[in-house]
Amino acid sequence: MGPLAGVPYAAKNLFDLAGLPTLAGSKIRRNAPSATRDAFLVRQLEAAGAICVGALNMDEFAYGFTTENSHDGPARNPHDLTRIAGGSSGGSGAAVAAGLVPISLGTDTNGSIRVPASLNGIWGLKPTYGRLSRHGSFPFVYSLDHVGPFACSVGDLAAAYDALQGLDPADPAQAPQPPEMVTPGLGGGLSGLRVAVLGGWFGRQQSSAARRAVAAVAGTLGATQVVEWDLAEACRAAAFLITSSEGAALHLPTLRTCYEDYEPLTQDRLLAGALLPAAWVNHAQRVRGLARDSMRAAMADWDILLAPATPVPATPIGQEMLELDGVQVPLRPSMGLFTQPISGIGLPVVTAPVPNAEGALPIGVQLIGKPWTEALLFRAAAALETAGVCAAPVAPAFAAAA
Repeated sequence: MGPLAGVPYAAKNLFDLAGLPTLAGSKIRRNAPSATRDAFLVRQLEAAGAICVGALNMDEFAYGFTTENSHDGPARNPHDLTRIAGGSSGGSGAAVAAGLVPISLGTDTNGSIRVPASLNGIWGLKPTYGRLSRHGSFPFVYSLDHVGPFACSVGDLAAAYDALQGLDPADPAQAPQPPEMVTPGLGGGLSGLRVAVLGGWFGRQQSSAARRAVAAVAGTLGATQVVEWDLAEACRAAAFLITSSEGAALHLPTLRTCYEDYEPLTQDRLLAGALLPAAWVNHAQRVRGLARDSMRAAMADWDILLAPATPVPATPIGQEMLELDGVQVPLRPSMGLFTQPISGIGLPVVTAPVPNAEGALPIGVQLIGKPWTEALLFRAAAALETAGVCAAPVAPAFAAAA
């Protein structure tokens, strides 16, 4: 028995599940030996009584924003099966949005929880970097990888997060922070919370749907002021370089021997990362530090900052380009426009789903906090859910089938 007794959940196929190979969405690991032990987060959920019912589709090795996996097929958005579910945790987002499970596990390096949460219209949490143990999850970028849950309600997201917390000496990157349960504070309301909207980089390149969603959340949370973070674009560029370099270093041995077995959408990016000059990567890390300090100053007077999670709602599977502010840009990397800068400095984020007008697709808003302030983000999220501004109903076609 436990707080999640009997609750079904599923995990991105990046997490070790004893008795199953951890494929990480790849062809190369099809013959890998089965995991001998569950990942730490899987053990935490099962200790709370939850029951794992399966492993979920993803972008190969977590390198993508759309889960258009050439080995296993695309993850389809339950709100419109012709559209993407986001990535790289696309299967995790789609499973919750379709009502298959109330909770799922994902990872977030540059937006891989927040993008699927936005496009599938569900709740998602990227905790502070180092809050949850990554042990037993296949790595991508050691200095950027986060792990966290998706859920169909704030209460379920909070219950999952509370269960997932715990110190794990097997993850050297985990911070020695004691667990902080967020469920008891969900009814705390908005009193004393200082909320503003991120402008500049985050105010441009939005669709009308993203703009309306941020305005709705801002209105409910009383956010009337705009905060500028001048280094957002530079931090995104730094995250790109760090991701390319660290990801390539991890995969270089198999790239040399199994190049043709890699996902076509991934091959060239990993090779390019392997060729990056070390000076560029060192500079990217310095920019990252400057961006962290700059954001710390920008948040001095604020508890929560708001920004779109994705520039647009879910797009058709196979679409290559996206028009933003009248300019054609590559679609796949552009889904991370607003998530990558935040990943670069490790801040906690709750993605809040905003249902659109009748028949339209949902889209998410990032509630961004200071390090270790997840409890404040959950208070705000609960207030948004209570007000009816944010909600994660099962996609209509699947709700009707149930």
